[in-house]
Amino acid sequence: MNQKPVLELQQLTHVYINDKGASLAVENIDLKVERGEFISLVGPSGCGKTTVLSLLAGLFLPTKGRVLLNGAAVTGPSPKLGYMLQQDYLFPWRSIKENAAIGLEISGRKSKKGMQQVESLLDELGLPDSGQKYPQELSGGMRQRVALARTLATEPEVLLLDEPFSALDLHIKLQLEDLVHQTLKRLDKTAVLVTHDLAEAAAMSDRVIVLGRNPGHIRSELVIPPDIRTASPMEARKLPGFQALFDYLWQELEKDNREGDLSDG
Repeated sequence: MNQKPVLELQQLTHVYINDKGASLAVENIDLKVERGEFISLVGPSGCGKTTVLSLLAGLFLPTKGRVLLNGAAVTGPSPKLGYMLQQDYLFPWRSIKENAAIGLEISGRKSKKGMQQVESLLDELGLPDSGQKYPQELSGGMRQRVALARTLATEPEVLLLDEPFSALDLHIKLQLEDLVHQTLKRLDKTAVLVTHDLAEAAAMSDRVIVLGRNPGHIRSELVIPPDIRTASPMEARKLPGFQALFDYLWQELEKDNREGDLSDG
C-alpha cells in the first residue's frame, strides 16, 4: 500500500505585486515529500527558495496551485508545521525554558506534561541545567539549540528550516548539523531545509532539489546515495562519493548562472 506523501506541492506558482508592478517568483513547482524524508532546496539568489518555504508554512497563499499536508490544503500557519529561522528570536526577558515553551503557550497546550517534554528536549539537545538561564547567557550555537527545542516542543509533523546554521562559526555549525540530523531521524520527522551551503545540503539530505531562477522552478533533483544518507553529516563529508555530489550541485548552479547571463545579454 502506497503511503501518501506528507507534503505535496502541486503546480505551485506565486506572483508578488507591489508599487512597481508584478514579479513572478516561482512557477509550476511540483514536489512530493515522503514521511521521514529530509529535503534540501538549493539554488542561486532570487530563485524563490524562501518563497517556497513560506508557502509551505502557510504564511501566505500561492497565486496558483496548492500546498497539501497529509492530503489537505494548507491555508494558513499550523502547529503541524514547525518553522526554524536563521535568527533565534528568543525573548531576552524570558528564561530558556519559557522561551522553549512559547509555542505550547501560544497554541494553548502548555501543561505540566508539556513542560516536562520541554525539559527533556533541552536535555537531549545538550542544554541540561540551562532552563533557568536567559538568552544573553548563551552562545549563538546554544541559542539555536533552544530555537530547535522550541520548534520541536509543539510536536510538528514537518520542520521547515530556513538557513538555521548560516550565522554560526563553522565548527558550531557542523556540530549542530549532526545534532539536528540525529534528532530528526530519531523522531522520524520530515524536514525541508533551505540553504546556500551545497556541502550542508549534500551531507544532511535524502534528496536535494536544485532550483533555477527567472522565475523559480525545479531545475534538477539529486538523490543522495544510501551510504552518505545514513551517515552523520560530519562523517558524510569524509566518504569517497561526497565530493562528486558537491561537484554536481556546483555545476548545476554554474549552468544557471551562465544561462542567466545569456538571457540578460
